[in-house]
Amino acid sequence: MKQMVMIKRVATLVLMGVALSGCSTVKGWFAGKDAEAKKALEPAELVKFEPTVKVDKVWSTNLGKGEKRIGVRQGPVVADGRVFAAAITGGVHALDLQTGKTVWTYEPAKVKKQPKLRLSGGPGVGEGLVVIGTLDGQVIALDANDGAEKWRAKVPGEVISAPAVGQGIVFVRSNDGRVTAFDAGNGTQKWFNPRELPALTVRGNAPVVAGPGVLFIGNDDGSVAALAMQDGRTVWDQMVANGEGRTELERMSDVDGAPVLEGNTLFVSSFKNQTMAIEGPTGRPLWARDHGGAGGVALTSGNVFVTDNKGGVFGLDKASGSAMWSQTGLARRSLTGPVVQGDYVVVGDYKGYLHWLRTDNGEFAGRAKSGGDALLAQPVVADGILLVQNVDGKLTAFRLAQ
Repeated sequence: MKQMVMIKRVATLVLMGVALSGCSTVKGWFAGKDAEAKKALEPAELVKFEPTVKVDKVWSTNLGKGEKRIGVRQGPVVADGRVFAAAITGGVHALDLQTGKTVWTYEPAKVKKQPKLRLSGGPGVGEGLVVIGTLDGQVIALDANDGAEKWRAKVPGEVISAPAVGQGIVFVRSNDGRVTAFDAGNGTQKWFNPRELPALTVRGNAPVVAGPGVLFIGNDDGSVAALAMQDGRTVWDQMVANGEGRTELERMSDVDGAPVLEGNTLFVSSFKNQTMAIEGPTGRPLWARDHGGAGGVALTSGNVFVTDNKGGVFGLDKASGSAMWSQTGLARRSLTGPVVQGDYVVVGDYKGYLHWLRTDNGEFAGRAKSGGDALLAQPVVADGILLVQNVDGKLTAFRLAQ
C-alpha cells in the first residue's frame, strides 16, 4: 500500500510538472502571437535601397507654432514666384520661392479680451488676394503684394481648408459642410450652399477647387459636387464612395484631398480607398477603382498617383484607372497625398521623411528628412522646387540635383 501511495505521489508530481510545462508553453505561444500581432500594427521600418536620385535641401524656415494634433493639414501655396504659408499662431508669410527670404509677414491684430486668432484654413491665393481662415470661423483677405489686411468676414464653422478665388469671388468651405461666397473686393456675402454631415467624419476638409465657372467640392459623405460660382446652385453631385458599413466608423468615406481638374476630367479620391475620374461638365463617372485615400491625387501625362490609408502608394493608368504598380514598403507610416517632381512621385510620412519613387514602376529612388515632426499636408511642387510643411510649422524646400 505504501508503495502504491508513493507511485501515486510520483505520478502526481510528474503530471504537475507536465501541466506547469504546458502552461509555460501556452504562455509563450500567446506571447509570441501577441508580439506578432503588435509588430503587424507597427509602422514599417525604412527600406534600405541604393539611391538613384540626389535630393538637395534648398532652404527651410520656421513659420511659427504649427498645428501639432489639430489635424488641419496646413500647407503652402505658390503664385507669381512667391510661397504663401501660415502657421496656427505664426501669422501668414510671403516668401521668395527660390531663396526662402521673407517678403512680408502678417500677424492678425489682437482684439482686447479675446483669444488670439488661430490661422487654420489655407492660405488660398488669387486675383491679388491671399485668403486665410481661422478655427473660430474668421475669413481674412490680404493684399498679395504687401500683406495689408483688406477685409474680414465670418462663417459658422471652423475653416480648415484653403479657400479659392475666382471671377471676383472668394469661396470658403467651413467645417459644418457649408460653402460660402464673398465679394473679393469688400467681403460682402453673396451666397452660401449648406451640406448635411454624416455622424462621423475624418478630421479635415478638401480645399475648394475652382474650375471654368464652377467650384468642385469634396464632401464628407463621400461625394464631390460642382457648384455654380455666381449663385451657388448645385450643377451636379456625384458619389465617389458610398458610406456603407455596419458601424459609423466603417461608413466613413470623406473626400478630403483636393480634387484635380485636367482638361475636362476631374480626378478625386476618397477615404474609403476609392479613386474616380469624372467628366467635369456633367459629373458622369469615367472610371472608378478600389485604390486611394483621403490624401488627394497627383497626375502625369499618363498616370494618376494615390496613397491609401494603409500606407500603400499606387500608380494608376489615367485612361482606365487600371493599377500599373503598387508600393507597400511604407505600410502604416501615415502617408501624405502624393506629388510629382520630375520623374518621381513623392510622399511624406509621420516621421518627417520624404520618399521619392519612380513614376514608371514605384521603386524607391531617394529619401530625405524635412525635420523630426510629422508631415500631414500634401507637398507642393512649383518651378521644380518641392515644398513641404510639417506639423511643427517648419517649411522646407527641396530640389532634385542636376
